[in-house]
Amino acid sequence: MSSASIFVWETLGTAILILMGAGVVANVVLKDTLGSGGGWLLINFGWGFAVFAGASIAAPSGAHLNPAVTLGLAVAGKTEWAQVPVYFAAQLLGAFLGAVLAWLTYKLQFDAHDDPAGTRGIFCTAPTVPGRGWNVLTEVIGTFVLVAWVLLSPAAKAAADGVPQLGNSALGYAGVAFVVIGIGNSLGGPTGYAINPARDLGPRIAYAILPIRGKGSAEWGYSWVPVVGPLLGAALAGLLYLALPV
Repeated sequence: MSSASIFVWETLGTAILILMGAGVVANVVLKDTLGSGGGWLLINFGWGFAVFAGASIAAPSGAHLNPAVTLGLAVAGKTEWAQVPVYFAAQLLGAFLGAVLAWLTYKLQFDAHDDPAGTRGIFCTAPTVPGRGWNVLTEVIGTFVLVAWVLLSPAAKAAADGVPQLGNSALGYAGVAFVVIGIGNSLGGPTGYAINPARDLGPRIAYAILPIRGKGSAEWGYSWVPVVGPLLGAALAGLLYLALPV
């Protein structure tokens, strides 16, 4: 596939991912919404369905939607290194655009919200207990699980007698959506499970730029954690794939 096609599909798919992902957080956090107070489980399911929608749309480019996934696939020899910058740029742009669209969707609710300084969490992640080293480790572990699943999940195969042997790939993009929901429920509590550098950085930039009434700081001092942690976790998953007899 050409670099231009990769860029278009990854931008579109990542924009849908963030539009729906940031959208479900806005629905829960902002007060004048039908989902207000819906809680962590609604957010996790919303992000899982967002992954399903974005990945399904971006299928022509391989539906990475995530620089960590792209890096893990490149380390494992499944994506050309020359294409990595194209994926990264498209994912960051798509994440920024998706965040802007989510804000536009909830513009009236943002204006009416009684804690405008607390809206940053709609766009990007933050730790419940700050500790940069431990926060990085949390993101490493969560992303390692995601990328290891992508690399090691068995594919569907045709048996000799014609009866298919259904692996996890038979679920399509629903499979990775289930994994994302599981990571959120099991490992997402400490940092909000970015597990995707573009998912955090693109919306964080959008938050810093958008004219949100009374907004707080974008917390740039933390912004490197959800970038470095996922990339490290993905690289480790790629190295594990190379080390295993698969």
